[in-house]
Amino acid sequence: SWEGKSYEEIAEQLFRSVSYINKDVGYRLWKKLSEALGEEVTKKSFRQALLREWQKQHGTTIETVPRTNASISLEFPEGPVSLSSRFYVERPPIEADCYKEIIKPGALIRIRGPKQMGKTSLLNRVIAYATQQNYRTVRINLRKAERNVFENLNRFLRWLCLNVSRQLNLEPNLDQYWDEEIGSKVSCTVYFQTYLLEQLDTNLVIGLDEIDATFSYLDIAEDFLALLREWHEEAMIDDSWGKLRLIISHSTEAYIPLNIHQSPFNVGLPVKLPPFNQQQVQLLSQLHGLSGTNEDMPQLLSMVRGHPYLVRLALYYLTRQDVTLQQLLEEAPTVSGVYSDHLRRCLGNLKQQPELASALKQVVTAQNPVQLESIAVYQLDSMGFVCLNGNQVTPSCELYRQYFSANLS
Repeated sequence: SWEGKSYEEIAEQLFRSVSYINKDVGYRLWKKLSEALGEEVTKKSFRQALLREWQKQHGTTIETVPRTNASISLEFPEGPVSLSSRFYVERPPIEADCYKEIIKPGALIRIRGPKQMGKTSLLNRVIAYATQQNYRTVRINLRKAERNVFENLNRFLRWLCLNVSRQLNLEPNLDQYWDEEIGSKVSCTVYFQTYLLEQLDTNLVIGLDEIDATFSYLDIAEDFLALLREWHEEAMIDDSWGKLRLIISHSTEAYIPLNIHQSPFNVGLPVKLPPFNQQQVQLLSQLHGLSGTNEDMPQLLSMVRGHPYLVRLALYYLTRQDVTLQQLLEEAPTVSGVYSDHLRRCLGNLKQQPELASALKQVVTAQNPVQLESIAVYQLDSMGFVCLNGNQVTPSCELYRQYFSANLS
């Protein structure tokens, strides 16, 4: 509530029902605050009620309440970094390489990185750059597709064509180009080439975010990924396909069997997002208006290893002066630290997958790097919990090592 989240957002974040958050937890919290402060407190009024009590206890006025730097407009770090945000930090030469690639006929850019590493933020910036070139653009997050979309390949490809058509403000015309006799892959290809691309007088950039959502559906993934590879290769021999440029983002490589000549993961421009280095963390700190020196950065880097989301979350609370750096680091792997909500969500996900939890427990408690079964490695890597060096697996940062070694059974 302090972060301005609705009951619905809180419920979704904590995997609870809205009714439980609102009528049980929320009701009891506002009742306790009302009793403690001697006035009626609600979700909308609790900030001002607490402020009035603070003023009463300190004998001060609202103007003298300690605040963060008024010139810094803070953003709570959640979701992609908006295009207008001051807090996006580039990782050269990644952005420049993507901008150069997207103007090439038939371009295919593959953005890879664990969760919350900035894949969508980068994808959005490449699309924005394409828009500046007067290209038409489409963004599709495959995680947002309903489960029944993945019932079969035909339904999935029709859903894709429908989404692209509507984002381009073109009347969907699937039935005219769809032919069950030739199959859904060919029908989809014909629809793109003959209907969509033909109507555009410029290039078309399609961003497919979270493409690994298809990996759980083997039949769909094999054919769909092969289709993307085919479209990319068609640009080499057919100018009409050169108008289509693709950006795909994924958390890990496909752990499904793909023919090397049909996979999109060995063509195009590969972009693997690394953690922030010390200079990038220092720049982000300066953007938050913090006056810390370079000597402070190694401590934070040691705890979170430059993970963009974890770094930004730390800087958010440091800028608000809610905690000192020393306090933040000491409490980081505990239930009272600034990462408590994030760590609880991660733990909840792991407990739904006992074999994966057991594999991670082995990693975080080992004195030396370990080797794991390949699918477990793929999954832990995509969640951002481990680092890979050949076949050797280690915890991705000290925060995860300490927290999961203490909380995984």
